[in-house]
Amino acid sequence: MSTQGSRSILFTHTRPQEGFRLLELTPELEELLTSKDAPLLELKSPSTALAQAVIDPTTHDYVNLCTPIQTYRIRQVQSSNSLHILRPSRGEISQADIKVVEEEPGESGALNLPDEAVTALAKCSSTLELHVPPGGFSAIPFLEKSLRLYDRRSDDDGDIAMGSSADSTAPLGSKEMRMARENVCQDIPVSMAQCEQGWRELCAFVDGAEGVACWRPSARSRLAVWKRLVEGAVLQGINLEKQFLVGDLWKSVLDDDEEMEPPFPRALLEAVVRRICIADERPPLADDIKCESRMDGGRWLQVSGLLTISCCSLGASFDKVECTQWVGETYLAATAPTTSSAIGRSEFLRAWKESLPETWRGEAALTTLPNGCYNSPDPTTICFVEPSQRQPTKKDASAPITAAKAKNTRNWHELLKGHR
Repeated sequence: MSTQGSRSILFTHTRPQEGFRLLELTPELEELLTSKDAPLLELKSPSTALAQAVIDPTTHDYVNLCTPIQTYRIRQVQSSNSLHILRPSRGEISQADIKVVEEEPGESGALNLPDEAVTALAKCSSTLELHVPPGGFSAIPFLEKSLRLYDRRSDDDGDIAMGSSADSTAPLGSKEMRMARENVCQDIPVSMAQCEQGWRELCAFVDGAEGVACWRPSARSRLAVWKRLVEGAVLQGINLEKQFLVGDLWKSVLDDDEEMEPPFPRALLEAVVRRICIADERPPLADDIKCESRMDGGRWLQVSGLLTISCCSLGASFDKVECTQWVGETYLAATAPTTSSAIGRSEFLRAWKESLPETWRGEAALTTLPNGCYNSPDPTTICFVEPSQRQPTKKDASAPITAAKAKNTRNWHELLKGHR
C-alpha cells in the first residue's frame, strides 16, 4: 500500500542524551502524590559511619524514599526493552539544528520540515522500583548506634548508683528537645513516623546535664525506673490503671529531702510513661509531657503550652496486660541478656510478679511474653533473645504488608496504555 500521501512526523535525536531515571510508583504513593495536600518526600541514606556501625550487608550503598509515615527501598531493575523519553517539538526545530541522512548518495536540496516533530531526550535501559521487605523498616538498629547508652546499676538495698552520669540540672525546652531528636533522625533512612516509633520503643530521651544529649536507657535502667515508679504509686495511692497526673507520679519517686538529686532524669520517667501508657492516650513526641499543672474549677489545664497528662480529657493510664508484658520482657533483658546468664524459670516468674502491682501479678506468665523474646537453654532456665535475632512467627509472616507493591511487570506498554 502506498504511503506517499501519509502524514509525516519528524523524529529527532538529541546528543548528548539527558540523564533520566524512571521510578515506578506504588498505587498508595501515586494516590498520595496526587492528593490535594501532597506531602514532601525525602531521599534518605545513612551516613558512612552509621552504615558501617549497623552490621547488615543490605545497609550499604542504598537510598530510601520516605513519606512522613512510610519507607520504600529504591532498587534498580534492568529492562529487556529500552524506553525512550520523547518530547514534542511543535515547530521549534530548524534545519540548522539537525543533520539529515541523505536518501541517495549525492542527493541534496532543501529539507521540508513538518509542523509536528518529536525529539528523543533520553534512553532508559533500566527502571527504579519501590520495595518494602516483609518485615518492613525499623529505626531501632540505627537509633541504638546513634544514641548514648544510659546505664544505672541497682544496689542490693534498692539505692540507685550512677553508671553513666546524665543527671538533669534543669529541664530542657520543647524546642531544644525537638531539635535534638530531629538531628538524630536526619541520618536514619526511615520515615519520621518510624523514627518516632523506634524512639518510643527504646524509651529514648533528651537530657541537658552534659550539654544537650540523646540517650537510650539500658534494660536495667528501665527496670529501675519502673520499680521506683510502682513504689511511689503505692505510697501515694496512685492507681496506675486509672488516669493520673505524670506530675504526681514524678513527685512520688522523689525523696522527701529536697536537697537530694533525683534518682534519674525526669525525661526518662516521661519516656517510660510514654512507652507503656495506653496507645489512645499516648501523646505524640511533638508534645512534651508537662510535670507541673494547676487546677481551675476542678479541671486540669495546660501550662505554658505544653501537654499535661491529666485526670480529665488529657489523662493517661497503663493497660494491665500490655504493661505486664513489657515489665516481664524488660526484667528478662536486664537479668538474663545472654544464654550464659540464663536464670531459672521459677526464679524469673517470682521476681517478675514482685515487680508488679499486687493486683496485676496474676497476669505474669510465660504465655504473656512477646513471641520469640525468650529462649530456654534447658527445660528449667530462661534467657532473653534480642529482637534482631528472633525468628518471625507464622502470624508475622502471613501479615499483609501495609504498602502495596508496584505492579510486577516490566511491560511498560501495559502499564501505560490506561493513560493514553
